[in-house]
Amino acid sequence: MATNRLTFKATLAQVSVPATSANLGPGFDTFGLALDLRDRYAAQILDDAVFDVDVSGESADEVKKDKNNLVIKSMLRGFEFMGQKPRGIALRALNVTPHGRGLGSSASAIVGGLALARDLVLGGEQYMSSEELLVLATELEGHPDNVAAAINGGATIAWMEDIYGVKTGCSVSIPVHQDIKAILFIPENHLSTSKARKLLPETVPFRDAVLNSSHSALLSIALSTRPDLLLTATEDFLHQSYRAEAYPKSMALVLQLRAAGVAATISGAGPSVLVLHNSSGPEVLEIIKAAGSGFSAKELAISRSGIE
Repeated sequence: MATNRLTFKATLAQVSVPATSANLGPGFDTFGLALDLRDRYAAQILDDAVFDVDVSGESADEVKKDKNNLVIKSMLRGFEFMGQKPRGIALRALNVTPHGRGLGSSASAIVGGLALARDLVLGGEQYMSSEELLVLATELEGHPDNVAAAINGGATIAWMEDIYGVKTGCSVSIPVHQDIKAILFIPENHLSTSKARKLLPETVPFRDAVLNSSHSALLSIALSTRPDLLLTATEDFLHQSYRAEAYPKSMALVLQLRAAGVAATISGAGPSVLVLHNSSGPEVLEIIKAAGSGFSAKELAISRSGIE
């Protein structure tokens, strides 16, 4: 922990953070994509030792409204890193990203909290760089794929690196082709990331590992310059089939869409389904119609920016 004497701003800080989809098929725990669906947060420093938290929107009744709120916890970690915690915080959150659906809602809260903390300190970027924000966000989230995309926007490749004996989150950005858009199919049921991870095997067949590696490498090209390769590049051999029992309807939809030539994947740990496409209006309607009932469909642009 730093030992800086910080000057807290008296004004309100406001940030918005995009929803994110991780994996994108074969890029397990590596690829992330920011979507134009934003949670919004506003915060102010209080003189009294009070945490005044109000949450509206998605899962508002299920979110903690005290110092254990994830945005507040992330803010406090950010203040601690910069050198000094305030006595109290007022937080207002408007949640738009569905929770427990593989769309990075926890990453949004973590990144939003860290960004708010930085914005509430005079000269905050001197005490917390964007690289350090990613390190802190990875520490809080446990992995860097969603948080990297939430911070930077667009598509990112993230990894863990041992720096001076400490595992640290790192990332690079990939430019996303201007024609690529997304469709989300969001089911009513939830799935925790921890439960989904327990279904993964300890080993996979060598052939599957090779295929997954090649498709993951191809994915960076498909996203940036060759949208025509998205169907092949999003084919996964590493995790989706092993977790199918946790989201049978979602997996059935993925297989149905892929059989029709549509680049569909499970979003993150699921159970939402992500489609990446460069189709026109009538084709999009046909894709949406194919899902039938049980899913809420959202047409979304790729969010070219992260934290705003």
